[in-house]
Amino acid sequence: MLANEDVVSCIRREILEEAGIECEEILLRGTINWPGFGPKGESWLGFVFRIDRFKGNPRTCNEEGTLSWVELERLDTLPMWEGDRYFLPLVFDDNPKIFHGYMPYKNGHPISWQYIRI
Repeated sequence: MLANEDVVSCIRREILEEAGIECEEILLRGTINWPGFGPKGESWLGFVFRIDRFKGNPRTCNEEGTLSWVELERLDTLPMWEGDRYFLPLVFDDNPKIFHGYMPYKNGHPISWQYIRI
């Protein structure tokens, strides 16, 4: 995030830079506190958004790798951070409440997961 950005401006910019699309409908689905997640054991706080509508043609790759769209039913077959499997179902479920999660890490792995919804 740049010094002069709020989190929504940041997600709009990042998605445009990395995927080549303009976000038209952004929904905050949750926040997550990851104590011990950083490379030097620092704590990270993340905002989890879902983009429900966009404008433009998504890129098929960027400098970080290949980009592809997959069906929601196939999400669990994709390579991802170990901890992502805990909260991804909350991003795509029908519950309109925002989740707020806590997932401490130790030695590069999540050691627990808990969340509330409000």
